[in-house]
Amino acid sequence: MPHLPVFLPVLFLSASLAACSVAPPGTEIHDPYEPFNRQVHAFNKQLDESVLRPLARETEQAPEGLREVVLNFSGHAGLPGAVVNGLLQGDLEGAATNTARFLVNSTLGLMGLADPAAELGLTEVETDFGETLAVWGVPEGAYLELPGLGPSTERDAVGRLVDFVLDPFDRLRAIPEPVRALSLPAQIAEEVIERQQMGGLYDDILYGSADSYAQARLIWLQNRRFELGQTGADADVYFDPYAEAP
Repeated sequence: MPHLPVFLPVLFLSASLAACSVAPPGTEIHDPYEPFNRQVHAFNKQLDESVLRPLARETEQAPEGLREVVLNFSGHAGLPGAVVNGLLQGDLEGAATNTARFLVNSTLGLMGLADPAAELGLTEVETDFGETLAVWGVPEGAYLELPGLGPSTERDAVGRLVDFVLDPFDRLRAIPEPVRALSLPAQIAEEVIERQQMGGLYDDILYGSADSYAQARLIWLQNRRFELGQTGADADVYFDPYAEAP
């Protein structure tokens, strides 16, 4: 983890950037970049059709146990970042749970390949820097679709960048270098496995909708706002086609 004098300016810069576009009062979907976003969506859709969906179908042949190991390790690699974000949000209980989960799975779980922490009731408290910015009162900004990553907002795009640049897992010297080096490949593999697990729902949104861009935008925004506690709607109504696999 970076020294505090380096860390804080990055956080304040991120908050400033995330607030660069404010929606007019009463606007449910703030999308001033729609022409650009639609171009990115077309690229993402082509990427899914030519790469992600075929790879996802190939993973159906992989043993279920292997897919579970990949998901376990990918989730494990994200825990230090979740701990940091929990602390920044003032969620000491969530940070403590994620810390305990990381320690148990780092030891008994063989560096996260297994998940004995779940059997002890230590369920991950999922969070990210986009949520941290929301807790700090930063508005979500305009809707964005990111190349290769899918739906986002200005606030969440900055959050993704900060989570990536300040990834604590990459700086934990107690973790062997070969293990740390597997973090990014595991996250990519997780995306492919997620695509396989939710294939029908992805296909309905991307290929079964009259306007897949508008459909993905609506569903993602509704789901993200629910995650952040910004709507009282029923969670079962929403599906996030770009969320992490369970």
